[in-house]
Amino acid sequence: MSRYKSIAIRIVAFGLIILCITACNPTQPITPEVADNQNSTTDPVTSIEPGKLPLSEPGPYAVGIRRNINFVDASRNDREVSLTIWYPAVKPDETASEPISDAQADTSAAPYPVIMSSSKLGFIFANQLVSYGFVYVGINRIDTYEKFDQGAFDQPLDIVFALNQLAETPLEGLEGMLNTEMVGTTGYSFDGTNSVFLSGARVDPQYYLSYCEKATSLEPPLEEWYFNYYCDLSTKWGEFSDYIGSGITTSADGLWQPITDKRIKAVMPMAPDGAWFLGEKGLAAADRAVLMIQASKDSLYQPAEGEFIFKHLGSVDKTMITFVGQQHMMIYDQIQIDRMAHFAVAFFSHQLQGKEDMAYYYSQEFIKQYDDLAFGFYAEK
Repeated sequence: MSRYKSIAIRIVAFGLIILCITACNPTQPITPEVADNQNSTTDPVTSIEPGKLPLSEPGPYAVGIRRNINFVDASRNDREVSLTIWYPAVKPDETASEPISDAQADTSAAPYPVIMSSSKLGFIFANQLVSYGFVYVGINRIDTYEKFDQGAFDQPLDIVFALNQLAETPLEGLEGMLNTEMVGTTGYSFDGTNSVFLSGARVDPQYYLSYCEKATSLEPPLEEWYFNYYCDLSTKWGEFSDYIGSGITTSADGLWQPITDKRIKAVMPMAPDGAWFLGEKGLAAADRAVLMIQASKDSLYQPAEGEFIFKHLGSVDKTMITFVGQQHMMIYDQIQIDRMAHFAVAFFSHQLQGKEDMAYYYSQEFIKQYDDLAFGFYAEK
């Protein structure tokens, strides 16, 4: 059995456990409640057939790519953080393929806002976003993990560290290209969880440890894999907290300091999880603009968890769009990829480039034209 399939089976089982916990203990958080500023719906309005959305088409910029840009974070045991960067480029001729390795940078509208995620996601979305006037920074080797341990927290820390390095050390050939004061992050699944953390949400240790304590006392008892995957950190919390550092773990209110940076203005988590680390209080600390994408039939991360995350995010400017009838693996469906790319272009163009007209393309007015999209959380019948 493949590593990813094994984890998928585990997380499907976790969804069933959540339903059991919720039914047996009404104080459990992950319940399907409606977000306050967006109505839950079971019937999206139908008027336009499914298909490509307007911003799924490429923008005007050619795309260059630089690989294997390496930094070392001495504060985390000399952890290597390696980057792939996509950027607006001068196209050498009309027949050149994209992206163009080490192409000359197009400085005509520099500096460009920066989008950050894993490189894994960058190879799916970077070309489209860069073609609309962004620099896309992918963190190499950010990937799925066998258990939710310190590696899951290293990922958002990698993004913040990379942002600091790029701001302090302009790259040869890309001088003046990156506007590191206007930054967005995105991610899908495990990488979407990174964007939830980077929204300003804060880890709530009491919530998490209480969650895991309750998990071990259920009847019938939970299988060993559940505790190992989600609650392994609860058995070594002191050691883990020391690794993260007192600069993050110490505060007056008991919550961790946010793992983010003030230069990150907007986040776009897609199909994220991680609610059990944050809880209502931790999510309420989020203050970045948020566009969240959810699949209504996600059987890997349960839709109720995504709804819980969205409902409790403290961000004033937040939007959820549900892909009706889709599963977690819609990330492998080119039609859905093109649609997610449309929303990424619209959201980041609005939030980071100040293009007010782009807000329409992820608005309720726009969404209601499509029978397989819903504005807000969509409750399957």
